[in-house]
Amino acid sequence: MIRAIIFISSLLLSTVCYAEGFITRLLNKPVQGGVAVIALDKETAKPNVYYKNKPVLVLHEDNKQWIAVVGIPLTTKAGTESITVKGQQGSYTVTFTVAHKDYREQHIKLKNKQQVNPNEQNQQRIAKELKLQLAAYQQFSNRIPSNVMFDLPVTGRLSSPFGLRRFFNGEERNPHSGLDLAVSQGTPIKAPADGEIILIGDYFFNGKTIFIDHGQGLISMFCHLSAIDVKLGQQVKRGEVVAKVGATGRATGPHLHWNVSLNDARVDPAIFIGKFQP
Repeated sequence: MIRAIIFISSLLLSTVCYAEGFITRLLNKPVQGGVAVIALDKETAKPNVYYKNKPVLVLHEDNKQWIAVVGIPLTTKAGTESITVKGQQGSYTVTFTVAHKDYREQHIKLKNKQQVNPNEQNQQRIAKELKLQLAAYQQFSNRIPSNVMFDLPVTGRLSSPFGLRRFFNGEERNPHSGLDLAVSQGTPIKAPADGEIILIGDYFFNGKTIFIDHGQGLISMFCHLSAIDVKLGQQVKRGEVVAKVGATGRATGPHLHWNVSLNDARVDPAIFIGKFQP
């Protein structure tokens, strides 16, 4: 009986220590479009982790414990999910729970009807551009992120939060996959963390766009830019100016649209900056 009490007490203590980890406190928001931080208690060396067959960011929290930092797609149903861990203890699964989250609607009026229902020529262009962007989101480098507590790329008013159900001229389209920050044309945009420029383009919907690989599937995308101040393959440092705010592509005015992707899931950037969360 005494041994059982000691064992239970040690489990409770372990849980408290885990919950107090910096990364866990910051990022663990296991909702649709959020992030789950999962302890890998069995592992003493860095394992490989997969979610929906895609590699996952693994970090050493406080130099004490390996953790998996998992991006949860907006389309995930609330309930039990699992990751696959491949490490010194072999291959096994760890389950976690995804909570439901309600997202508001947003209705936008556009004068250019091509930006709501593109013609066949524009649809072909959009398909090619989408293929390039999806490939960028799927990249997974060995780089260790310089910081997971991101800096704000610009300082401005939040005009559209993540996850909004969007209607253009009354027609529903994809949910809002990032944050919109209302700032003046030409405002400098700074890298939220170190990274490599992995894609630059001028796209039908996004306008002038850049992708930054921060490491291990953690990727930022900035679009509707007026100017791009970096080159493909360039290494950038946290706080370095990479572009300027604009209104290119499908935009009703100057603003920065910022996506954060984790294991190819678009997640709420607000989680990584500790702001704009309800």
